[in-house]
Amino acid sequence: MLDNLTQRLAKVVKTMRGEARLTEANTAEMLREVRMALLEADVALPAVREFIAKVKEKALGEEVIGSLSPGQALVGVVQRELAALMGADLGPEATQLSFAQQPPAIILMAGLQGVGKTTTVGKLAKYLKEQKKKKVLTVSADVYRPAAIAQLESVTRQVGADFFPSTASDKPVDIARNALDWAKKHYHDVLIIDTAGRLGIDEAMMQEIAAVHAAVNPVETLFVVDAMLGQDAINTAKAFNDALPLTGVVLTKLDGDSRGGAALSVRHVTGKPIKFAGVSEKLDGLEAFDPSRMANRVLGMGDILALVEEARKGVDAEAATELANKIKSGGKFDMNDFKAQLTQMKKMGGMSGLLDKLPAQFQQAASGANMDQAEKQVRRMVGIIDSMTPLERAKPDLIKANRKRRIAAGAGVQVQEVNRMLNQYDQMQTMMKKLKGGGLMKMMRGMKGMMPGLR
Repeated sequence: MLDNLTQRLAKVVKTMRGEARLTEANTAEMLREVRMALLEADVALPAVREFIAKVKEKALGEEVIGSLSPGQALVGVVQRELAALMGADLGPEATQLSFAQQPPAIILMAGLQGVGKTTTVGKLAKYLKEQKKKKVLTVSADVYRPAAIAQLESVTRQVGADFFPSTASDKPVDIARNALDWAKKHYHDVLIIDTAGRLGIDEAMMQEIAAVHAAVNPVETLFVVDAMLGQDAINTAKAFNDALPLTGVVLTKLDGDSRGGAALSVRHVTGKPIKFAGVSEKLDGLEAFDPSRMANRVLGMGDILALVEEARKGVDAEAATELANKIKSGGKFDMNDFKAQLTQMKKMGGMSGLLDKLPAQFQQAASGANMDQAEKQVRRMVGIIDSMTPLERAKPDLIKANRKRRIAAGAGVQVQEVNRMLNQYDQMQTMMKKLKGGGLMKMMRGMKGMMPGLR
């Protein structure tokens, strides 16, 4: 995500840190590099000009005077202004959804066709249900694309929310009103309305969405935009912002855009906060947008808070406590436990997903590793464990030559892979013994080379 911009800015940051003091000349030189990095990332020119002007003003002003490291101070200025460009200046409450109306709180989703709007409705329903403990109803007012209604019903069922049926013969305004009436009668906390998209902006579409908006008066009107559209995203944002009283923006496909210009431009153009970012195709791939944390990621500082949140979502706390108690009480770490650890890693988005949130120096340290290959090996290791008998999983010491051949055949791998997996299990078991004895630092040092593909 935002790879090109991150790499370009990382070089600028390195240069900044090498400076003993800030001068008009070297600041101008560095800002020229920052300007080029932003323009290459497809950030809108007005946004770039405003950003550079603010950084220059603050870098040469009071904020840097007296700093022990002027280069670091300039990095701080860039980080703060980058966060402000993405909406931090609007305050922390601006990126939160508002539920300040008599239930149900109505959320209207608007955007062009093909930006991932319907999938985003499903993701948002899942987010509100699981993170905010809301009872959610979804409805499709897209009467021009019958497949859209079926698609929304499918994703809504998958995330465990409620769906209000509609047909292509219904009028969008009637659909919205009927869904609202149903939501009130069945005590839903939130109603999410998916509106029709078009392949391009047209007057009829805008009038229709405006009519739906007027009929239900939503508390949130979210503009869904594809982060990969680049400059086109800015033009679309302007059109929707003129037609509707938008309250926020949802960026989709942010994981597929190496430039990231839309993330830095849409807020500037609309004046509205980015509230969510779609970071994967999975239905849990929607993150609440935090400008400061995103600025850290763009500058290669990582997003440790997102990593912690990912761990909290993916890790089974009860299972982790049980394993810790088992080890402390002298129990042996077996293959069932090893498989559970591998499964937890997969739930946390795999190694590539975790690496993306780490600071740049950690990413560089693992840059030689093939993440896809590493994740593939993890899947194979799980397959090998699944080919074992319950007795073998409980007592891996029983696994000798004949058993290895049978397990390898069952998993469709070579015997060498079974041996490699058993070696990695032995290393993990050794680490667990050190953890029991309180040797946490020794355990951390022992982790080097343990995971496949990360040696």
